[in-house]
Amino acid sequence: MLALIAVWALAPSTAAADYALNLIDIEAPAPLAEFLRENISLPAAEPPLDRVQRMRLGALARKQSADLLATEGYFNAQADIAKDGGERLRLVVTPGPRAMISSVELNFTGAIAHGDEGAARMATLRATWRLAAGQPFRQRDWDDAKDALRQALLDKDYAAARLEESRAEVDPEAATVRLSLSIDSGPAFTLGTLDVRGLQRYDRELVERYSRIAPGERYSQERLLDLQRTLQNTPYFSSVRVSIDHDPAEAERVPVQISVVEARAKRVSFGAGYSSNNGPRAQASYSDANIIGRGWLLDTGLRIDARGQMAFVDLHLPPTPKDYRDSFGLLDERNDNQGLFTNRLALGAVRAQTRGSVETQLSLNWQREQRQVDQGDTSTSQALVLNYAWTKRAVDNVLDPRRGYVIGAQIGGAARGLLSDRNFIRTTLRGQRYWTVFQRDVVTLRADAGWTAATTRDDVPEQYLFRAGGAQSVRGYAYQSLGVREDSAIVGGRYLFSVGAEYVRWLTPEWGAALFVDAGNAADQPQALFPLRRSLGIGARWRSPAGPLAFDLAYAEHDRKIRPVFSIAIAF
Repeated sequence: MLALIAVWALAPSTAAADYALNLIDIEAPAPLAEFLRENISLPAAEPPLDRVQRMRLGALARKQSADLLATEGYFNAQADIAKDGGERLRLVVTPGPRAMISSVELNFTGAIAHGDEGAARMATLRATWRLAAGQPFRQRDWDDAKDALRQALLDKDYAAARLEESRAEVDPEAATVRLSLSIDSGPAFTLGTLDVRGLQRYDRELVERYSRIAPGERYSQERLLDLQRTLQNTPYFSSVRVSIDHDPAEAERVPVQISVVEARAKRVSFGAGYSSNNGPRAQASYSDANIIGRGWLLDTGLRIDARGQMAFVDLHLPPTPKDYRDSFGLLDERNDNQGLFTNRLALGAVRAQTRGSVETQLSLNWQREQRQVDQGDTSTSQALVLNYAWTKRAVDNVLDPRRGYVIGAQIGGAARGLLSDRNFIRTTLRGQRYWTVFQRDVVTLRADAGWTAATTRDDVPEQYLFRAGGAQSVRGYAYQSLGVREDSAIVGGRYLFSVGAEYVRWLTPEWGAALFVDAGNAADQPQALFPLRRSLGIGARWRSPAGPLAFDLAYAEHDRKIRPVFSIAIAF
């Protein structure tokens, strides 16, 4: 199919004249006509054009057409200016056959060319080479393939890899291209000690505590980037760059160069927000990233929302050599929801560790809770709880999962006499599974289950019991409105079970529409969980920098009410 496409070149603008333009019609197969239209560059000219000007523009268009088509593999292309064009220039292009790659030869020198490990690496590089015999030749594909091969060496082991020679031998008559490439891997690099620059407020030891690079380990660009991301995500630095010297003469135990710009240690922030669970919210916080000059992070703040108030103080320590992250906290919280008023004072310590996709937490938490139902009598309970949590996140994107799964489990308990009023053990299981369908849509299944093993829920703090309803639970029911009825209030029960399914149709890269169904309940006896409270609804999704924001309209089947639900739709 032929296409007739106009190429416009605009002359420089002036205050008193319109843009002058020069028009050329391109007659070529449709894809190539579009390609030429986008890439031909002609000088501006003001009409009327005389014969000499038209001849010059035509000659330039012919030459550019031939050169451009050669980069696409058309080495026998013919471009002519039709004589019947009149005042307009008509460029007629006959591309001829497209050249195909007849053979590919990849040669390696340097350290990679020696030993069994190098042979296996070369075999992998040849197997993943992007241009195979029989494929059409394009200059851009050829350049990209060379860059990708070199980058594969630069990313791991061979930081000084370089192209020695590359050739594309064209046979115009046969319309074939023979490719050959020689690449020198250079020596295999190993990493050495950290060379930290830019520190003023913090000690070098602080940076070392975040590094998992062992002197003598093999060079990997991903390892350097991991360290850079880790340091960048700390509150200590506003800018971080991690690199090495690529000098092949210094390949053994090359120093890891870390350049940092320190961030302000002390910060005060204020914020406001809204959630369908807790209504409008205002908060203020203060942080100091260098308590007693040791890089300890102090976070303290106050939050007020429609259901209560919370004040907290947290102290976070830098990671240990085994990547344990310890923190300590003090919290005072008042909450009034579903006819239940609680005043909780808590003191705790947490040791967390992340290894790959698995995060674990071991915590010890003591809390004292005052509890009042419907303005009645006040009761007090306390518990010292040792808890272990395990979470695995095997998803393609933590903030915006499209494939994979997240599963988590917790178990904890208290013993009467050890600063606790009752013996109990609390366990929870959670899981979410993601599937990509129709290329960009996402199906999500979710399940939650919990059980507090105790002879009675009396004297068990509400935090260790269960209620359901609201965002991230059974949408359509008010926040924590599913539980055990006590007088006219809803309080926590010893059992929880909920499930949910959601389908998100992404209409654009940023906006999507959702259909969902939820079911769940919380109760004090397992049989009282059923029948589960069900809801269904529709919603909108927006991919924000913090993750997908969700606005839903959910119909609660039992209550026969429609409620709006606003949340951040990310995995737990």
